[in-house]
Amino acid sequence: MKMTAAIMYEQGLPRPFAQSQPLKIERVDLEGPGPGEVLVEIAGAGLCHSDLSAIAGNRPRAMPAVVGHEAAGVVRETGPGVTRFSVGDHVVMLFVSSCGTCRECRSGRPNLCTSSWKSRAEGTLTSGARRISLNGKPINHYSGISAFAEYAVVAETSIIAIPKDVPLQDAAIFGCAVITGVGAVLNTVPRLAGTSVAVVGLGGVGLAGLLGAVREAPDVLIAVDLNPAKLDLAKEFGATHAFRADDPDILAKVKDLTGGGVDTVFEMAGSIRAMETAYALGRRGSTLVCVGLAPSGKVFAIDAAAMVGDERTIKGSYMGSAVPERDIPKIVEMYRDGSLPAARLRSHDVTFDGINAAFDALADGESVRQVLVCR
Repeated sequence: MKMTAAIMYEQGLPRPFAQSQPLKIERVDLEGPGPGEVLVEIAGAGLCHSDLSAIAGNRPRAMPAVVGHEAAGVVRETGPGVTRFSVGDHVVMLFVSSCGTCRECRSGRPNLCTSSWKSRAEGTLTSGARRISLNGKPINHYSGISAFAEYAVVAETSIIAIPKDVPLQDAAIFGCAVITGVGAVLNTVPRLAGTSVAVVGLGGVGLAGLLGAVREAPDVLIAVDLNPAKLDLAKEFGATHAFRADDPDILAKVKDLTGGGVDTVFEMAGSIRAMETAYALGRRGSTLVCVGLAPSGKVFAIDAAAMVGDERTIKGSYMGSAVPERDIPKIVEMYRDGSLPAARLRSHDVTFDGINAAFDALADGESVRQVLVCR
């Protein structure tokens, strides 16, 4: 079948992207699903900082590729052997495909499954196949999803079914921004109620995490970012206090507010500077949860003796430390009962024609989560 898709031929093109056009809109061919695969009609796909990192060249990918890893849509065809999904199912896509049999999966940590790493690096589906082509030449897949397109063929292990009453363009951000931010809050720290919490970095993941933290009812919930508009939005969402990350007195102000520092800090910006700020905001005995992905090779340095003497905990959280089959339904129910207003994370919708300019807006910190409306 023919479809429209956004192809990245080259990484590292200069900004503004509206001029350099790293994503080229093409009419490509898409084969039907093979064994264990499904064809999904994409209703909406989120524009994520991970995509931006790939466009900027910070994360090497097999080129050329149809980009995008965060989306929701409708199953239109199932391949041989697919038993978990039927035509017409509404689904959310996952950028980690779990095998269900490795040690990580068996121990309840499918987000750490590495079964799809080789195929992701090579630009294929987990089967090793490429289903996209242009003028007879194969085009690589991206994170096993390739969501910036009208349709996608994906492994059945890369999707989760959701109720049909959930708007798909809201659900488009559930599989990355929401599960990563909310999941990190719900899955990494036993108890936040009655404590002090800070969220550093208020992009889509950070604001999703802040919404999750609001549900946990901490006594103090601090939002930190460079963008005043995002700080205002965080206060609308339920943050009790907001500080600019570049305020030279932020540490003194937070320590004065909390009587020595914050109990739990979630770093969701993905930069070393943000990690340093987040660690500094913590009190003795505090926990720092690092959620944002900093560029590979960057080092976060700490005073080892002080870490021991203060009994500080530093932990990572990948994809919200989530079990998607458990946590996506939980997120959906929070959305449906109004306790997780995830729709407010959508800055605005974009079209294929505006996708490059939309990544400029993302790079400038002007958006929370933009959604590509694919049809």
